[in-house]
Amino acid sequence: MKKGDKVRFLSEVGGGIVSGFQGKNIVLVEDEDGFEIPMPITECVVIDTDDYNIARVNTLGMKRTNEVDDRAAHRSSPDEAAGSQEDFTSPPVEIKGNDLLNVKLAYVPGDIKRITTTLFDAYLVNDSNYYLYYTYLSATGKSWQVRSHGLIEPNTKLFLEEFGRELLNDIERVCVQLLPFKTDRGFLMKPAVNVELRINGVKFYKLHSFGESPFFDEPSLVYDIVVNDQPVREVYVDAESLKEAIVYKNDEADKPRVKASPARSKQANRSSDIVEVDLHIHQLLDNTSGLTNGEMLEYQLNVFRDTLARYAGQSGQKIVFIHGKGEGVLRRAIEQELRTRYKTYTFQDASFQQYGFGATLVTIRGAKG
Repeated sequence: MKKGDKVRFLSEVGGGIVSGFQGKNIVLVEDEDGFEIPMPITECVVIDTDDYNIARVNTLGMKRTNEVDDRAAHRSSPDEAAGSQEDFTSPPVEIKGNDLLNVKLAYVPGDIKRITTTLFDAYLVNDSNYYLYYTYLSATGKSWQVRSHGLIEPNTKLFLEEFGRELLNDIERVCVQLLPFKTDRGFLMKPAVNVELRINGVKFYKLHSFGESPFFDEPSLVYDIVVNDQPVREVYVDAESLKEAIVYKNDEADKPRVKASPARSKQANRSSDIVEVDLHIHQLLDNTSGLTNGEMLEYQLNVFRDTLARYAGQSGQKIVFIHGKGEGVLRRAIEQELRTRYKTYTFQDASFQQYGFGATLVTIRGAKG
């Protein structure tokens, strides 16, 4: 029995959430009205448990170091530590409605008040009813290194490693691989997961980066790995590949294009279809790792120019370029292009109801300027 467990009374009606302990034999139970009721532990039975605060031993035999175990024991009360030991061999508890996979990677400072000097703990949080074989890796260039691997039980969190600021560069780019399964019952198959993340080391120097989480008593920095069965997709691309793509698009734009036939142009004029082009960088590239803001902007503008070149012969064609609000850099760059390179084209804000303030409507008029 530990803090956060839901209990009911054996000898009388009632129950609540365990809020603390008095000595070894009395538990404080907070009822639904917020009152703390002291009850003998023998008169209470646990009906629901907060498994996230159980420090479990990896079933593949990978344990935390003695130093980390001692620190964890120091942070917890003796009663909590005793409760954790008793749960080492208990079967995992499934939570109703928790068959969707939700997994998080979390970083917890040892002492939030000493943010500039404290050490940090890395945890994997399994917020689902599935066992997970996991691998936690970091990259240096194109080379990957395993930092932790093993098995995490359902509805638990697992300590991965302790590190200081001198190792922040080592975890700038990390990857979490997962293989979900169940052992004692039938289950729906889940695909294997492979998610890469870029960890911003600057956040480890700022107090506001660490917030409240249902999985930790201390403030933590939490990254989503899987949300409701969907792996998080971060944007990465090899810088050299991007530069090749930019060169290719410039070459394609410089090639002479065959103008549309009069019949095709008339058909385009009769068409009321509006072409939509989303210029958000994550819609254009799978990955932007290693790219500067200038390189990403140039790629977006090349897509913009290529689109206008494709419809150059279709006078009257309307094209909506979705650029988002952001800081307005892309929008201003598009408007500058339209005023200088495409003077005959008209443009205006696209429908506010459909796109908000984040899109520009361009109408093809005559020949390109």
